[in-house]
Amino acid sequence: MNKPEALLIPEPVVGTSRPHESAHLHVSGAAPYTDDLPEPAGTLHAALGLSPIAHGKLLGIDLERIRQQPGVVAVFTAADIPAENNCGPLLHDDPILAADELRYVGQPVFAVIATNRELARRAASLARQVIQAEPLPPILTALQAHEAGQYVLPPMHLTRGEPAEYLAAAPHRLQGTWSLGGQEQFYLEGQISLAVPQEGGDGLLLHCSTQHPSEMQQLVSHALGWHAHRVVVQCRRMGGGFGGKESQSALFACVASLAALKLKKAVKLRVDRDDDFLITGRRHGFDYRWDVGFDDEGRILAADIDLISNAGHSADLSAPVMARALCHFDNAYWLPHVAMHGFCAKTNTQSNTAFRGFGGPQGAIAIEMILDGIARRLGLDPAEVRQRNFYAPGRDTTPYGQQVEELHAQALTNQLLTSSRYAERRAEIAAFNATSPVLKKGLAFTPVKFGISFNVVHLNQAGALVHVYTDGSVLVNHGGTEMGQGLNTKVAQVVAHELGIPFSSVRCSATDTSKVANTSATAASTGSDLNGKAAQDAARKIKSRLAAFAAERFGCAPELVAFEAGQVSGGGQSLSFEDLVAAAYMKRVQLWSDGFYATPGLHWDRTKLQGHPFYYYAWGGAVCEALVDTLTGESRITHADLLHDLGTSLNPALDVGQVEGGFIQGMGWLTMEELVWHPITGLLTTHAPSTYKIPTANDCPTEFRTALFGAPNASETIHRSKAVGEPPLLLGFAALLAIKDACAAAGPEGCDPPLRAPATAEAVLDAIDAVRT
Repeated sequence: MNKPEALLIPEPVVGTSRPHESAHLHVSGAAPYTDDLPEPAGTLHAALGLSPIAHGKLLGIDLERIRQQPGVVAVFTAADIPAENNCGPLLHDDPILAADELRYVGQPVFAVIATNRELARRAASLARQVIQAEPLPPILTALQAHEAGQYVLPPMHLTRGEPAEYLAAAPHRLQGTWSLGGQEQFYLEGQISLAVPQEGGDGLLLHCSTQHPSEMQQLVSHALGWHAHRVVVQCRRMGGGFGGKESQSALFACVASLAALKLKKAVKLRVDRDDDFLITGRRHGFDYRWDVGFDDEGRILAADIDLISNAGHSADLSAPVMARALCHFDNAYWLPHVAMHGFCAKTNTQSNTAFRGFGGPQGAIAIEMILDGIARRLGLDPAEVRQRNFYAPGRDTTPYGQQVEELHAQALTNQLLTSSRYAERRAEIAAFNATSPVLKKGLAFTPVKFGISFNVVHLNQAGALVHVYTDGSVLVNHGGTEMGQGLNTKVAQVVAHELGIPFSSVRCSATDTSKVANTSATAASTGSDLNGKAAQDAARKIKSRLAAFAAERFGCAPELVAFEAGQVSGGGQSLSFEDLVAAAYMKRVQLWSDGFYATPGLHWDRTKLQGHPFYYYAWGGAVCEALVDTLTGESRITHADLLHDLGTSLNPALDVGQVEGGFIQGMGWLTMEELVWHPITGLLTTHAPSTYKIPTANDCPTEFRTALFGAPNASETIHRSKAVGEPPLLLGFAALLAIKDACAAAGPEGCDPPLRAPATAEAVLDAIDAVRT
């Protein structure tokens, strides 16, 4: 029996699990991406000719031979760029097309424009034959560059206390080196740009798969010698980004725009997967050297660590990546005396860039490897050692000077260790290993503390436009980009909640630099925090105007007017939202508004590496169980228990999906995704799905449990929620350490396997051989 209308309780819009706003389009194949947009008549296609050597002087290019190829309309080189030949986001050290120097195998040297994509690619493939160069010795690893003192920017140092003094006095010392590989973003939709000249030839409309439309607008403008208002960048959706489309979509946007300007026709540049791998950078691989002092209980007394990243041939975003790595070395732990030294090594490889976590994972995993080593040295349970080092009252200030205000680590850990049966499974695994000579099991727990905000203060701002139409429907435009993470869904929920209308009444339009200007990248896990607040601000302005209008009509004070379930009520009267809007329009009440938000309380001294760079911290924890075949080195994660802190979730279904996806991506990085460069030629040999392995559904743990830690955010975020994009990736640390624990079971008691990452079968066998020897 249906309830009477008066007794119906409206379902809340925010905090409920709702499908992704484009889910029905995704699963039906009807969601249009950049390559699906209708091509204007006469659209031309571009392809890039790539450097065949890792380092050398560019002596010349046989352009005439390329021009004679079938379908070729034009060939462009660095000399054809009207203004600045640069696509570097911070330092102007990254040429769009190589000019005098060749820096890595795969560097774009020329662009071929042809009547169709296949003909353009065929002509560009002649690069090896038409490029004349004088080879020079390349530097291909970060350690080689570090030894030569070759960096893309000066080293960074962050020190607290007297680490040298306390290291010397420590009862125990742990010294070591470790190597950690990079990671390819492997977005399903590759890099693509479609540049369309506008009327009069004095403007461009650029459809670009990018996380940072405003930066694409600026870099294209600089390359063409234009002011920014002549370039409009639009992005409806991306087929994944993961940081790989934050800065590195610029090269493709600039080449397509250059060709469109020169030829007065639309030009599309879509690279295939192999070329995407060869041209673009990825997560920075790191090398470490550490010296740590600790007591009999496993508490860290002092630490000195070098973090050496492989920046590639240019700076790109290596400076903020290293800064975030240094600021996350502490992870969830109090480090009273510490010296950290960050080196961004310059190598003849692709310029590495943003990737989910943005240096935070590379910083935090080092302390996890150190604590694991300390526990094994002392014969203690690693989970116990971790808890003894947690931030706590009186021990709650980070090395960079920010107080940790929410101390969730211990409560979250207690809940997770209990729900995952950590202690019982430790005993069960020990019994299994004692009777299994070939297969070995391992168990590991790791926590997460991840700072939320861009660590460049001025980027923590966002804008939005909210339009209410006379039929009561609402259109929202904000500065964030949708890459599958559900940002548009959450922003629409926020606006619907604010106006008290159904979710179905709100729609988000494509990100557009002509709508909301000077936006920050959708990155640093700030998409919902920033754009949700900006959209809420715009909706509140409209709501305030409507409340004042309704109050006059109802004969009550504006603050007594309520917006709920599509109705506006006050003074004992009620009106539908649609009717109120229609009436307000007739009385010339403004029904649209802009909104703006800037994260409060942030400050950062990038020279001293001190300040308050993060608005709040997200917490989490994972317990993983691994099974290792000691004969083949094969491993798999059989169990994963995740507990993650999302504050008050805006959309639990989307957020759980992000937690699980982040964990799997982190697990993939640390266990199977291996990047290999040829040691002589510098060619990235793992440049295709056939040679670069990412996790699939088959690699998911058989037992996979995810729960949300229910504590509202103490900071005034959008509906007291917390960011979910990047922090869950760090949950994957437990997968690597579970495999390491299984390797230890193959050696003598108390051994510490030297397991490198990614923990491929070869790496596992090497670690097992080392402890057995």
